[in-house]
Amino acid sequence: MAPPILSLRSIELHWGSDPILDQLDMHIGANDRLCLVGRNGAGKSTLMKVVAGLIQGDGGERWVQPGTSVAYLAQEPDTSGYATLHDFIVSGLPEDEQDQTYRADVLVDELKIDGTTTVETASGGELRRAALGRSLIGEPDLLLLDEPTNHMDIDTIRWLENYLRGWRGAMVLISHDRTFLNNLSSACLWLDRGKVRRMDDKFEKFEEWQEKVFEEEKVALKKLDKHIKEETRWSVEGISARRTRNQGRMRRLQGLRQDRRDTVKATGTVKISVAGGGKSGVRVIEAKNIGKNYDGRQLFEGFSTRIVRGDRIGIIGPNGAGKSTLLKTLMGEIAPDEGTVVLGTNLLPLVIDQKRAELKDDMTIMDVLTGGKGEWMHIGDETRHIMTYLKEFLFDPSVAHMPVASLSGGERNRLLIAANFAKPSNLMVLDEPTNDLDMDTLDLLQEVLADYKGTILLVSHDRNFLDRVVTSSIVLEGDGTIVEYAGGYSDYMHQRKLARKEAAKEKTGKNKVVKLVSTTGKKKAKLSYKDQRALDMLPAEVESMTMQLAQMEAELSDPKLYAKDPTKFDALSKTIDQTRTELEEKELRWLELEELKDSLNS
Repeated sequence: MAPPILSLRSIELHWGSDPILDQLDMHIGANDRLCLVGRNGAGKSTLMKVVAGLIQGDGGERWVQPGTSVAYLAQEPDTSGYATLHDFIVSGLPEDEQDQTYRADVLVDELKIDGTTTVETASGGELRRAALGRSLIGEPDLLLLDEPTNHMDIDTIRWLENYLRGWRGAMVLISHDRTFLNNLSSACLWLDRGKVRRMDDKFEKFEEWQEKVFEEEKVALKKLDKHIKEETRWSVEGISARRTRNQGRMRRLQGLRQDRRDTVKATGTVKISVAGGGKSGVRVIEAKNIGKNYDGRQLFEGFSTRIVRGDRIGIIGPNGAGKSTLLKTLMGEIAPDEGTVVLGTNLLPLVIDQKRAELKDDMTIMDVLTGGKGEWMHIGDETRHIMTYLKEFLFDPSVAHMPVASLSGGERNRLLIAANFAKPSNLMVLDEPTNDLDMDTLDLLQEVLADYKGTILLVSHDRNFLDRVVTSSIVLEGDGTIVEYAGGYSDYMHQRKLARKEAAKEKTGKNKVVKLVSTTGKKKAKLSYKDQRALDMLPAEVESMTMQLAQMEAELSDPKLYAKDPTKFDALSKTIDQTRTELEEKELRWLELEELKDSLNS
């Protein structure tokens, strides 16, 4: 076995009295492709800085083989002292190669950034890509990347994967992007309670290996004192239980995707089957032949989709393709340049703000969740104690009275998710929710979305997360093309590959089929008089019943009604239930007739 190029021996590091790294040993070989994983707050970024030589431990030794070059990509790169992005990238070259600026020109082009942009005016995404270029340009013997895929679109992430596949040195990666780690890692370093364990296999085997370690620890826990037992059980059993639940949810998701495959055609015009659940109307969003231009460029055109209650729609595409514009158009926030968008009835949308603007540092965690109204939370029809709710979102109940300022970035994201999902909604809109989330929080978000009774619109660059959450993917290719595919990102890639193969066969004349159909005496199919009459009348009937239902619900919400007239209260409740049922039947019939009409006209 070849000697390591970098070793950490008996490293200790403390924040106050708490150990972050505890007699830690770690070795990196010349050809290692390592992923560094661990729970939020375990100290992964801190360990990476120790490896990079930016932080010294309180004890232990860091050894680097003479002549070994090391480059480090931090989560928040320091660009101070540089005029342009090009200058910043060039600074990553070794001192004796600073004149080889052409290497920066190549990276600027491949990373799709303008090298003349000043660091003061560059966006967060541009700074991130420039920092990545600075790490790569010197071709170091050891490359340390801390969350390199954050704020990058899928095309850039795939470019980086291909680039790193040909990397000749060693690398250590921290990332929440499971697909990225699966494609690049050959071994895993697991940082847990100050120690590092190593598994010499790809990341896709990590959870299975981790489960075995947990099982072994359960046996060993019996020999430990009660406090340590409880402390460790919370982490071990919580993760194991969540993984078991998620396996069941994934099976249900596959069933929903199969329903969509039976009805969705990858042609830009989509007919979607009806799903149940939630309190909105059956029809959530109806878009017909919509198009949108921006700054003289066609983002999309001729796109139609019908989103019904319970659907989970992913929106995919490169930066600048128009994902957020499409989302706002579907939500009715901006009008399409062509076509129409109709929103369904009784919609209660909720947008999760990943900027964490609603979290104030001086607020306690309890105040964030309850609005300062005690220790109980009202979530739908349920009432839960704050301590129970905190456990569900992987918080130790003892943190309830702590200020938000004491939380790490990942913990703040988790708190934000907990606070938002306590709010009433039946349409969840998530625009890039996975940025800056650790894997535990991603797992938790997937679990919560799987149990969500409403409809979901999700914009994300996380391929694995899309695969685990959505039932259908709307893809903007970046050239004005927009197509909907059943399933997640992997399903989209597979279906697109098949479509391109068929197109190539037709172009070369292979497998070409010509059908001669006589149209003599053939009449265009149409709805029967009864069905057409029903289709003409149903929209007005649905609108009228929706207004009646809203009026009755407003009357029932009077807190004094039951005390004044309990008989009327009971009668009104029954009438509301009957009206809801009848309204849903009419909405379903309306959808069925429109789908029938579309099929006859296609």
